[in-house]
Amino acid sequence: MKRVERAAIVLKRLGEFYPNPAIPLAHSDAYSLLVAVLLSAQCTDKMVNRVMPALMKLADKPEKMAKQTPEAIREIIKPCGLSPQKSVAIHRLSKLLIEKHRGEVPDTFEELEQLPGVGHKTASVVMCQAFGHPAFPVDTHIHRLSQRWGLSSGRNVVQIERDLKQLFPESTWGLLHLQIIYYGREHCTARGCDGTLCPICRELYPNRKTPVVKRS
Repeated sequence: MKRVERAAIVLKRLGEFYPNPAIPLAHSDAYSLLVAVLLSAQCTDKMVNRVMPALMKLADKPEKMAKQTPEAIREIIKPCGLSPQKSVAIHRLSKLLIEKHRGEVPDTFEELEQLPGVGHKTASVVMCQAFGHPAFPVDTHIHRLSQRWGLSSGRNVVQIERDLKQLFPESTWGLLHLQIIYYGREHCTARGCDGTLCPICRELYPNRKTPVVKRS
């Protein structure tokens, strides 16, 4: 089976499993989504969603967050891990949004990636889910499944993102990003499937006998 044929099966099956996947990070606008995605680094979405209401009660706009101290922010976000770095980043990016963007979250990759704590993956999520611009964020689930499913042989997120964008129509990227994440959490987990057990793995590779080891 060719890579493009596997991609077509993945697209069809994921559409059946998750026709309308919700964004897993609770948010109310582009700013709260940006902060939530930043907090999600090396942290579960469940924990981020638990912390975000208290953080947004403290300050739900860049203007309010910029008036807080990193220490006050850190007290709330400690359960998310990496709180010293994240609290400083949230404080600094809030100030920069006011100084350079009139308190609004910018909708370009270049401007987003210039904000403290915002890398390409975070920018991709915001571009895609907040503004509806074509983007294909690659997280650990997408990294793992793209290799198990033979969609990419890339060893880093840049290569995997490039391969997936070539395989799937641009109009599907935002939805597919969420569908793969949900499937990776519920069916093709890091320990629960080795490339031979879940429904999609079995359909794509019915004769596969040996586990697939993710290339990092």
